[in-house]
Amino acid sequence: MKFADNLEANLLSLEKRLRNRTYKPGRSIAFIVQKPKIREIFAADFADRVIHHVLYNYLAPIYERQFIYDSWACRKDKGTHGAMFRLLEFARKLEREREREPVLHPFFLKMDIKSFFTSIDQQILYDLVCKKVKNEEILWLSKTIIFHDCAHDIPPKIQSQPSLFDKLPKDKSLFTVAKGKGLPIGNLTSQFFANVYMNELDNFAKHQLKAKYYIRYVDDFLILSSDRDYLEFCRDQLTDFAANKLKLKVHPDKQFIKAVSCGVDFVGYIVRPEYILVRKRIVADCKFKLRNLTPGTNKYQETINSYSAHFQWANTLSLQSSLFPRLFSCRPLGSGVGGVEPATAG
Repeated sequence: MKFADNLEANLLSLEKRLRNRTYKPGRSIAFIVQKPKIREIFAADFADRVIHHVLYNYLAPIYERQFIYDSWACRKDKGTHGAMFRLLEFARKLEREREREPVLHPFFLKMDIKSFFTSIDQQILYDLVCKKVKNEEILWLSKTIIFHDCAHDIPPKIQSQPSLFDKLPKDKSLFTVAKGKGLPIGNLTSQFFANVYMNELDNFAKHQLKAKYYIRYVDDFLILSSDRDYLEFCRDQLTDFAANKLKLKVHPDKQFIKAVSCGVDFVGYIVRPEYILVRKRIVADCKFKLRNLTPGTNKYQETINSYSAHFQWANTLSLQSSLFPRLFSCRPLGSGVGGVEPATAG
């Protein structure tokens, strides 16, 4: 609102600083969120967010032609629900193959990157941008944003208790990672550049490893196959590629190969060929919040609306009717307030 009060002058000032290349990112606000897990967030100054959109609007059309189809985070017409249904499609295709050849058993390889955003190498990222972009002004702006150290160049305003920052492992905080490493969680450009960075891994998986059923959301990625030995080979190859080409470390405790029939935990849902469930942790969080709120209050209803919106994408009719009995008391099951039916989940 403050920026908009003098909108024209503020925009003209930004334009002038871009044209004469005197623009520098301003002061961020740093704070900690603790759920679903503890993270350090940097909220950029509003003027900087305008610049982020300028850069994103230029780069996104270029990179949309480079990104693989099954990169689902922070892209137009993508998102968590699209990723979940795409995974369901993959699982069902493998299940149909198993029905034709009972000796086949569908497996999935799941991996993610340890301390992803704080591990991104800024020079590697900038070099990747230089390969696709030749506009000198855009390259200058990209460099300005990529190499900006929001934790030290202009010390941020801290809006969480210092004790919360102390809980963060050193490799998860921009205050303590090595110089030249990391992008701030919270910026539009960081989300976009994460896709630019991981696009290298995507293309390696698709074109070098020939992974037919590959899908990624930010730094979580999966490969489905009926050949377990192939998945073990992919795990080793992806680990080496991430380390050697991107200077990223695959999380040692979050990589495994399991049967698809066990359920694939991905983007907040448990996906099986026959149905979709929500994570037990999310259900537990919902129960905890409802127990500690007063029924009939706005906050209570907002909580129900929020969780119901998440649950409706899965097979959760029974779950929702038990959690939200008043919501279901005047409506029959399947009337639009329940979960996705197995026959229509895809």
